[in-house]
Amino acid sequence: MPDPLDTLLDRGGQGGVFYLHGTDEYRKEEAAKRLVEAHLDPATRDFNLDRLRGREVGTEQLASVLGTPPMMAEWRVVVLTEVEGLSGSRRAREILVSTAQSPPPGLALILSCTPPSSAKFYKELESASRSLAFRPLAPDDVPGWLMDQAREELGVEMDTDAARALAQAVGTDLGVLSRELEKLSGYVREGEPITRQDVEAAGTHLPTQDRWKWLDLVGEQRFVEALEGLRVLVGQGESPVGLVVGLATHFLRLGILREAGPGELERVLPPRQRWLARPLGAQATRWTPAEISAALESLRLVDRRMKSSSASKEALLQSWLLERMAWNA
Repeated sequence: MPDPLDTLLDRGGQGGVFYLHGTDEYRKEEAAKRLVEAHLDPATRDFNLDRLRGREVGTEQLASVLGTPPMMAEWRVVVLTEVEGLSGSRRAREILVSTAQSPPPGLALILSCTPPSSAKFYKELESASRSLAFRPLAPDDVPGWLMDQAREELGVEMDTDAARALAQAVGTDLGVLSRELEKLSGYVREGEPITRQDVEAAGTHLPTQDRWKWLDLVGEQRFVEALEGLRVLVGQGESPVGLVVGLATHFLRLGILREAGPGELERVLPPRQRWLARPLGAQATRWTPAEISAALESLRLVDRRMKSSSASKEALLQSWLLERMAWNA
């Protein structure tokens, strides 16, 4: 998968204004670090790197720093975080937008922002700068991100069960997940993968049931185990509505496999979700196209009842599982 930051640099070269925006603080910080490294020579780094915070810097200091040329180097880098802290100052907005529209020679300005709104100021920065959005990863992307991160950053493989367990335990906070990965890398021998047992040995409190394994139970028609797993998942805080959405997606993927084969499923899955395809091949053979269509239609009805009825959402999903069990008996 092409790296968006590498693509940005390849197309536009060095220098200018980079606008990193969104709520994923970890990936914004990592991107800013890489941009700094891409522009600065370690020998002159101390002379040519300024770090400012939008909630603390005044307009006079901001204008002065942005207008200072590089010293004994090609580039001067300014990293300005919390850009939203300057949005209340008309003069600061004008300075940043005009700098983005016409950057001074030798300047690489890295703006990091979590826009609280879609105000004109943020749209202007996005339009005038080289912009990258950093939105939180979807839960289904997290195991794939963990496996990629372990391989690319730590030089160690991580098996799917370990990635799923850690993702289920920690969630989508990539900063916390990255620290957990670094800790885990110390538990494995050279050349061996990180396993679920390693995650447990590192002291991570793992859930009794993870949602991906539960979806596989349903796909494998292990309905008795799925009914018990549903109780555990709901007890862990999973939403029955979210599980219905997950089931619908799961069955759509099974349908693609039955109708168009694994190549088509690989094509439509997002890059970090392709790991999900591995267990689906065997599951798809257990369902006829008619059964998959019926499962999807009944999930649609369950979703409608959950939103319009006062009945227990967990009970409605249990009834759906029992209905599938009877259908496939």
